[in-house]
Amino acid sequence: MTPDDFASKTGVSRETIEKLKRYQSLLEKWQAKINLVSATTLPEIWERHFYDSWQIVSHLGNARVLADIGSGAGFPGLVIAACRPDLEIHSVDSDSRKIAFQIDVARELGLKIKFHAARNEALAGKLMADVVAARALAPLPQLLAWARPLLAPGGLCTFLKGATYADELTAAESAWHMDVQVVPSLSESDAALLLIRDPQPK
Repeated sequence: MTPDDFASKTGVSRETIEKLKRYQSLLEKWQAKINLVSATTLPEIWERHFYDSWQIVSHLGNARVLADIGSGAGFPGLVIAACRPDLEIHSVDSDSRKIAFQIDVARELGLKIKFHAARNEALAGKLMADVVAARALAPLPQLLAWARPLLAPGGLCTFLKGATYADELTAAESAWHMDVQVVPSLSESDAALLLIRDPQPK
C-alpha cells in the first residue's frame, strides 16, 4: 500500500498523509536504535500499521477521550490522533524508551497527546476513557482486566486481534459479560477488530 492508496481508502486529508510520512521516517530512524516493530513489517508500514490502526476511527462515534494501552510504537493511538485531532488521547506504555519515541513523533507532527510511562494498573482511578484501544498486546481476558479500570461507564473497548480472536473470545466469555461486535479486519484476512461495549466481570 502506498500513501496514495491509503488516502484513497480512508479519505484523510493531504495534511494527514504528510504527517504519517514524517511518522514513517521517524519510525525507520528510531528502529535502528530500539526494536519498535517487527523489521519485516517496515516495508509494509502503510497497510500493516497505519491502515490497521486507522480502521478504529470509524467506530469512535462521539467519544471524547481515548486511551491506547500498551501503545508501543504508537499504534493505534498516534495514527488515530493524526486523523482525529479533536480527541483527547492518552498513550500508556511501561517502556520509557517507546514513550520517548512517541513524544518525538508527537512533537514533530504537532499532535496533542498525553503520555504515561507507566503500567496500565497505575492509572486505575486516575483515567476515565470513553474508548480503550489496544493492538497486539495480550490475550483478550488480560486485555479486559487491564482496560476495565480505565473505562468510563458504558465505554467501548476497541481491540485489534489476530487469527486467534475467536478462541480468545471463548476464553473471555467464561469470566466476562460482554456485548461484542466482531468486525473483519480491513488489513488482514484472518484478523478482526473486536468492539466490546461496557464489559463487566462475572
